[in-house]
Amino acid sequence: MKRTFFIDFDGTITKMDTCVAVVNAFAADGWEEINEMWERDELTTEECANRIFQLISAAPGDLKRLLRTIEIDDYFLEFLAFCRDQGYEVYVLSDGYDFHIETVFDKYGIDLPYYANKLIYKDGFHISCTYNNPSCGNCGTCKTTLMEKLKKEGHQAVYIGDGYSDTCPAEHADLVFAKDVLYEYCMENGIAAVRYDDFQDVMSPIQKARHRQ
Repeated sequence: MKRTFFIDFDGTITKMDTCVAVVNAFAADGWEEINEMWERDELTTEECANRIFQLISAAPGDLKRLLRTIEIDDYFLEFLAFCRDQGYEVYVLSDGYDFHIETVFDKYGIDLPYYANKLIYKDGFHISCTYNNPSCGNCGTCKTTLMEKLKKEGHQAVYIGDGYSDTCPAEHADLVFAKDVLYEYCMENGIAAVRYDDFQDVMSPIQKARHRQ
């Protein structure tokens, strides 16, 4: 079977959310309340991020030093090798920031196509949402639109994620691997999903399915 994998970044590829790591390190009090408003769909990703950035006292170099300490899933590099061997396409879809992804990928020598919000530094940080969906506007990066655009005809769209911004694409994917908030959402809303803890849990059922074909 031909497959295309669409993968969230923060908390999925990385062991911890890079955005949370940054605010924990550099933001003044009050960011949690702003983030909770985003979780309740009271703020868009862009509104949420730009409000939180007003509380952050740091420069790009400070972020890069912190982001270089972030670890990725223990089996993610093995998973990428598996996908290359099988000819599966892999895309990273993130409602986080390009600067974070580039820094972590550079650390691990990862070369993958990704779609994310653009982090801009000029008299402080703010973001530009290049891949948003104006008809909805909740997320800075509309993962569902990108998944439908990038998926080739005849390919199974496999989505892997863990958080709030993954709920919409999970409703439109052919196969979902979920954990944490996303898994709870899938169970509450009747969306078939395979629970996973790491990328070894993703590879195992795919390999078993291949052997049965």
